[in-house]
Amino acid sequence: MVAQIQSLAPPPPISPPPPRDRSSIEYPSTDGEPLAESFLHLYAIFCILEVLLQYLNGQRAAVLANQFLYYSEGFPNLRAAPDVMVIFNVEPGPRDHYKIWEEGEPPAVVFEVTSPSTKSNDLQGKKVLYHQLGVQEYWLFDPKGEWIKGQLRGYRFAEEGYVDIPADEAISQVLGLRLVVEGALLLFERLDTGDRLLTPQELRAKLADVQEQIEAAAQRAEAEAQRAAEAEAKAAAAEAKAEALAAKLRALGIDPTV
Repeated sequence: MVAQIQSLAPPPPISPPPPRDRSSIEYPSTDGEPLAESFLHLYAIFCILEVLLQYLNGQRAAVLANQFLYYSEGFPNLRAAPDVMVIFNVEPGPRDHYKIWEEGEPPAVVFEVTSPSTKSNDLQGKKVLYHQLGVQEYWLFDPKGEWIKGQLRGYRFAEEGYVDIPADEAISQVLGLRLVVEGALLLFERLDTGDRLLTPQELRAKLADVQEQIEAAAQRAEAEAQRAAEAEAKAAAAEAKAEALAAKLRALGIDPTV
């Protein structure tokens, strides 16, 4: 007896997975990692952020700090988190994160507050990525002076790769500012006026001084008004006294005007 061999039907074609709805993809705003590895690094980031926000106030530009920069739609793992980035030709104001394909502009300037633990990534991975994204200037600031001589290093965009900005120049052509290291802080001077931009602490001190001047002026004005009121009251009292005396003289038949 010969067994019957049943012919097997070919397997059905494997259909490709349905395209993923990109609108459902989540782009996190945080990864739970600390903002900075030390207070000096944190305060340096804060000062850069606040000073540049003050400087660019009123312009169509955004200044963001330690927020995810997403650069490939549909791939939320492809991201960076610059310590501070400046983007022009976009609406100012905070964001949970920044998506290049939605905003239409890459960062123009990036600042990384660096340390020995981030040196390798700052000099290699991030440097390559920022150049690919078209970041015009890339600045590394070492607040503790642990690996950068002079604490500051800058790179300017060129087609073949970043070129060093001379250490004795330290000028941001994009921002129109000169960068100045002062202790553990990175400060800025305007190229057009030479004025140094004030740090948050200096702004608070200046505001307190202005408030003191306003209060002192108000006290002087109040004292002057009080003196004027007192002088007016004395004049009125003297006039009333003179009128009373004149009345008595008239009652005695004496003309007070003679």
